[in-house]
Amino acid sequence: MNEPRIIVALDFDHAESALSLSKKLSPQLCRLKVGKELFTAAGPSIIEKLIRDGYEIFLDLKFHDIPATVAKACKVACNLGVWMINVHASGGKKMLIAAREAVPAHSTRLIAVTVLTSMNEFDLHEIGFSDTPQQLVLKLAHLTQDCGLDGVVCSAQEAPSLRKELGKNFCLVTPGIRLPDNTRTDDQERITTPQQAIQNGSDYLVVGRPITLAENPRHALYQIQQSMLRITS
Repeated sequence: MNEPRIIVALDFDHAESALSLSKKLSPQLCRLKVGKELFTAAGPSIIEKLIRDGYEIFLDLKFHDIPATVAKACKVACNLGVWMINVHASGGKKMLIAAREAVPAHSTRLIAVTVLTSMNEFDLHEIGFSDTPQQLVLKLAHLTQDCGLDGVVCSAQEAPSLRKELGKNFCLVTPGIRLPDNTRTDDQERITTPQQAIQNGSDYLVVGRPITLAENPRHALYQIQQSMLRITS
């Protein structure tokens, strides 16, 4: 896979910071993720500007609503020209199928969030789930695949079992990436290093603070990319 496998998370609350960072990176080395914070602050115009600069965009809005509403939202997001969008798998079969029908196959990639990487087993039990995170992730990933979506967001800790169960063509997108010398988890519970994520079967890595807070973001991106290449070569 020669395409960029690193997705840099633009977790900013205004467009200027996001655009400033994008100028320090490269579309040849990474894709960019626009989430709720930045999209709420800057709207569709930030997507247009980043695409104009050559970047492919993962629009991370995690749609979760009644099927008709999610389908309409997915269609609008697709029309923005983004590379990837996501929905919550816990929205259920009808919602997932509606989203799939709204997004033409082989256009914008459509993936589903399984269990947020900020959640652990205790958090799941608090909201009524008896499964472990790993068990629930697997159930939701199977549902996602059955509904025809392209893949899921999961932690690298779940990637080996998902790759084994769902095959090599099912896309696995992994957040919660930290460098080996960074022991901070921040608001993540299920984290891992770039090298371990690739070894575990992840296709794409969502990387935020290790790049966005680096003194030299482009160099940090390059270092992560090189560490991944050593695993795949």
